Amino acid sequence: MVVLLEIALVLGLVGIVGSYFFRGRRDTERQDVIERRVEAYMQTIRREGGTELAAMGDLELRDLLLSSARNLRVQAERKWYILIGGGAAAVLAAIAIGTEEGTRGFGIVLLVAALALYGINEFMGRRMREPLVARGIDVERLRVE
Repeated sequence: MVVLLEIALVLGLVGIVGSYFFRGRRDTERQDVIERRVEAYMQTIRREGGTELAAMGDLELRDLLLSSARNLRVQAERKWYILIGGGAAAVLAAIAIGTEEGTRGFGIVLLVAALALYGINEFMGRRMREPLVARGIDVERLRVE
C-alpha cells in the first residue's frame, strides 16, 4: 500500500512539473480569451452604466479589467500550489501516523487534512474575489478556466 502511494506521488509530481514546462501555448490562448472577455465586459459596462466603472475612460477601464483578470489568474495559481503542497504534506503525515496507529489513524489524519484544505481553499477564494467585488467588477466574467 505504501509503495503504491509513493508511486502515485512521484507520478503526480512528474505530471505537475511536465505541465509547468509545457504551458507556453496554453498561456497565449488564455490571454486571447481574457482580452476578448474584457472587451465584451467593457461593452456591457458601457451599455448598463450607473457604476463608477462606466465613468472610466476606455484605456483606464481596459487596464483595470486586464489587471484584475491577471491578478485573479496569479492568485488562483498560488492557491493551487498551496493546496497541492498541503495535500502532499497531508498524505505524508497520514502515512507517518498510519504506520504508528494503523488504518484508523491514517483515515483520521486524511479527514482532518481534507477539512483544513477545504477551509484554506474557501478562505483564499473569497480573499481573491473581495477587492474586485468591492469595485463592482463581476469576477465570473473575467475568469478563464
